[in-house]
Amino acid sequence: MTTEYQYYSYIWQEEPEPANPFAARACYCRGYDVYGDVIPNAGWFDYLLLLFKGERPAKSDTALLEKLAMVLANVGPREASIRAAMNGGVAGTNHSSALMAALAVGGGQYGGSQELSICIKLWGECRFDLESWRNRLLNPDDDERADIWLPMEHAPGFDPNGDVTPTPILQSLDLLSALAPADGALAWLKQNREALEQHVGYPLAMSGLAAAAMVDLGLNEDQGNMLYLFLRLPGAAVHALEQKQMGWKKFPFYGPAIELDESATDSGNGQEATNQ
Repeated sequence: MTTEYQYYSYIWQEEPEPANPFAARACYCRGYDVYGDVIPNAGWFDYLLLLFKGERPAKSDTALLEKLAMVLANVGPREASIRAAMNGGVAGTNHSSALMAALAVGGGQYGGSQELSICIKLWGECRFDLESWRNRLLNPDDDERADIWLPMEHAPGFDPNGDVTPTPILQSLDLLSALAPADGALAWLKQNREALEQHVGYPLAMSGLAAAAMVDLGLNEDQGNMLYLFLRLPGAAVHALEQKQMGWKKFPFYGPAIELDESATDSGNGQEATNQ
């Protein structure tokens, strides 16, 4: 008796090559022929939305996602996940480890994908009710998985260390809201940003902006979380590669932390040892 093992997926279907059952002859994403139709005729962001949402996207959604991806592609070395990748790069680790460091830090509750998920969930609860937002932003926790996530220490989607809204976030909000529905989340956020900032006491963060864009794209908290993680990887990758080439002597925190210890010597060659 032969047992047949199968993977089940609503996203992907394959037809095997007649001469090799381990290779695909044709691949279908949500029913569309990937190599015969999607790749020749669609764009990258059409394909992404098809994968995530399961339907052919509207041109307006594709345009919004493309600009959002550009906004998030490199948020710069001030961002914690980018610095995590830079640490991996300057240490000479392999490339996958540098990216995994970025993903680990970038998945958290301070500017990370978990914070974005909480924001998307709040959009589902509060919608366009300003008073509901005021109440929930200061009391966002209702996740019983305390062993996984600690309680939020700030209003999700806002930067507790900021004093003013950064210019790139204002520019991005203007751009993205112009591409989004006039009655959508981005438009509402643009209209009520200052009121929300005054209420929580600090400015809008990139996670809050991205969450509103994900809502306008029709993505749920899990889809938005995944998309937010990998849309920021280009910046993590290039900064890690740059720091690997530049070396540790130009990297903060490493050089000044190395001091000669005159009380210890290398027993093999008599040279002074170092402590890091």
